[in-house]
Amino acid sequence: MKIKTLVVGPLEVNCYLVWDEKSMEGIVIDPGSEGPRIIHEIEHLGFTPTHIVDTHCHVDHIGANADLKEVFPQAILAVPEKDLPLFRAPQNSMLVMICKAKPSPEPELLLNEGDTIPIGQEELKVIETPGHTLGSISLCAPGIVFTGDTLFAGSVGRTDLPFSQHEALFASVRKKLFILPEETKILPGHGPDSTIGREKRFNPFFSGLIL
Repeated sequence: MKIKTLVVGPLEVNCYLVWDEKSMEGIVIDPGSEGPRIIHEIEHLGFTPTHIVDTHCHVDHIGANADLKEVFPQAILAVPEKDLPLFRAPQNSMLVMICKAKPSPEPELLLNEGDTIPIGQEELKVIETPGHTLGSISLCAPGIVFTGDTLFAGSVGRTDLPFSQHEALFASVRKKLFILPEETKILPGHGPDSTIGREKRFNPFFSGLIL
């Protein structure tokens, strides 16, 4: 499994291109902005996108869905089912303008706990990690987890927004992510990568807590 990170938009979202070198099939995770740039990189890398996956439905993570679907109509747009209320709610108009976001097409696949997304001969497993939004998900494969805006290096996602739940986010991190092997690499929705072990020991939101 190959991974390319593109930091896109004014909120510096990590958009991940993930593909299988044998089949040259792949997915796009959180295309939040700069659709033409993402498309150019996919074409440069030479893989065929089979899915566009949003870890949650804030505009800074879905703003380029329309651009990608226009160029890659075969790619299945997949969003967390429990985030549909957010997906269909009016987004912050100022943020939409700042991100130059386009209205997203309707999702074609609704994701829930335990679902899998194929990447050639490999796959990512869906883990429901609500809190930052009601339907936030993480995507896991052996040795790696894409955490969206649930867990960052040294921080966690905001819970002061509509559709956010403070206690749910902390429960998601403790009960869903911190049970992964400590060497598991964290690829978050913003900022640098980390590991599960590093965050268990040094993340200030959890240090000193009984996990």
